[in-house]
Amino acid sequence: MAVAYLAFGSNLGDRAASIAAAMARLPAAGAIVRARSPLYETEAVAPDPQPPYLNAAARVETALDARALLGACLAVEAALGRVRPPGQLHAARVIDVDLLLFDDQIIDDPPALVVPHPRLLERPFVLIPLADVAPPGLVHPVTGARLDRAAPAPGVRRRDGA
Repeated sequence: MAVAYLAFGSNLGDRAASIAAAMARLPAAGAIVRARSPLYETEAVAPDPQPPYLNAAARVETALDARALLGACLAVEAALGRVRPPGQLHAARVIDVDLLLFDDQIIDDPPALVVPHPRLLERPFVLIPLADVAPPGLVHPVTGARLDRAAPAPGVRRRDGA
């Protein structure tokens, strides 16, 4: 079984319910959730004004390979109503599920699959929830940066009761 890390984001509709529904669909897609982070609220990182996001991360175990796991994540997004408007990379979304890490593999097959996620180290709204589910000693397979801890960021607020 491989260990993978996924990031979740939602800024449309019932954001918490969308993230919970995405995580709940993972076992049927071939990924067992072993740890999940609390929810964090963040401002959208987009060129146009958008509602704030809820973000989370999960550690999963899977017999799928990285490409199949990414396909499962995209299928979960589609099943929950994710729309990808052409030419709008940063469009608001009901759900987003990103593959951050897959064991210690380095996969460079853009645009289809790049692991570790190319913007992982630039995004506190991903790093903070990831640190919540990372085992001690987890490092970025390219840079060696520690991923089991993350500095607080003013724009990433833990959502109480989540």
